[in-house]
Amino acid sequence: MNRIAEAFKNGKAFIPFITCGDPDLETTGKIVREMVKNGADLIELGIPFSDPTAEGPVIQNANIRALSGGVTTDRIFDFVRDLRKDVTVPIVFMTYANVVFSYGAEKFISTLKDIGIDGLILPDLPYEEKDEFQPICRKYDIALISLIAPTSANRIAMIAKESEGFLYIVSSLGVTGTRSEIKTDLASIVKIVRENTTTPCAIGFGISNPEQAKKMASLSDGAIVGSAIVKIVEKEGRNAPLKVGEFVKEMKNAIKE
Repeated sequence: MNRIAEAFKNGKAFIPFITCGDPDLETTGKIVREMVKNGADLIELGIPFSDPTAEGPVIQNANIRALSGGVTTDRIFDFVRDLRKDVTVPIVFMTYANVVFSYGAEKFISTLKDIGIDGLILPDLPYEEKDEFQPICRKYDIALISLIAPTSANRIAMIAKESEGFLYIVSSLGVTGTRSEIKTDLASIVKIVRENTTTPCAIGFGISNPEQAKKMASLSDGAIVGSAIVKIVEKEGRNAPLKVGEFVKEMKNAIKE
């Protein structure tokens, strides 16, 4: 049984994202534990990649900082093994197809199972090419999480019907990053999702404050926040854990109301 469903059992889920190894893995561990302590229901961990095409400058820079610090996929795997000694909430990886290919898909995905990862998000994997990885993910009970973008249009129902874990609804066109306003007709997208699956859906990309998080969670089953958290890490460095914890608490309280 995949653990991801647990994140959505007690009301709206708050899903924070951070890049592993920014500024170092020890700090990443402290941040994860503070996020969980302050109400994070599911943790999304980024495996750094040199060409993160879905990311805006904030997360791109986090990738560069992490890679410059010597972070590797194997070191991240060891880090998660240690994290799992006391962190029990669902954890998913977000990375790019090339990271999985270069490591070896079977080896990569079987390791996810071994270390206690629950799902995998590959933003550059087209829906039509997911069979490249899906059979292996199913073999090891790793949810291959699909994204639905504003451009998905007539493919929304199809993607929803075959969804696993949770559906990641992209709030806006373009790359990740905070936005002052989200104008996409997300209610219509969620309506089609609801008509075609019981898989929970959470909205991400551009959510940066409690008001936005509350609005997005009211439309869906949860809110995903990345760039706003990575900005705190960029500013605070090794002092980030407590600040991120405070931010997560504020966001979680907003979506609970």
